[in-house]
Amino acid sequence: MAGNSSEYVVLNEGEGVRLQSGPGRDLVFKVTGERTNGALDYFVVEVAPHGGPPLHVHHVQEETIHVLKGRFKIRIGGSIFHLDEGGFAYLPSKVPHAFLNLTDEAGEIIVVYTPGGGHRFYEELGPISRSASPDRQQIAAVFEKHGMTLLGGPLTAD
Repeated sequence: MAGNSSEYVVLNEGEGVRLQSGPGRDLVFKVTGERTNGALDYFVVEVAPHGGPPLHVHHVQEETIHVLKGRFKIRIGGSIFHLDEGGFAYLPSKVPHAFLNLTDEAGEIIVVYTPGGGHRFYEELGPISRSASPDRQQIAAVFEKHGMTLLGGPLTAD
């Protein structure tokens, strides 16, 4: 349930809750839905060269992406966009999306989810997706449990 936060949060660079997503995607949550009474999550994603999540859809959460470092290809619905440093995208719920770091260096983006609570998804996804042989059915089940559907693989550069 969204509402007013009862506590403020102040963090220095590098501080926050560090979680893992897929291979080469580390996340640092600056604030989670637990600290904002469900209002939002705000986190920094470190994206490996040529890395990014598979095509998926959030059934409830809205998402924003703000590029801090790198160049990204982003699919929103059936449209493809390219974002450089400083670029921004709003991804409404119920619209399939994915992104890909197009560079040979690690990229960095800021992501905001509303409502918050997305960190619980990554707490479960990280260990599964980074195992020696990730099980796609198990990964898809984690997506479903957290109000998302896995729709396909990651984007390609072409």
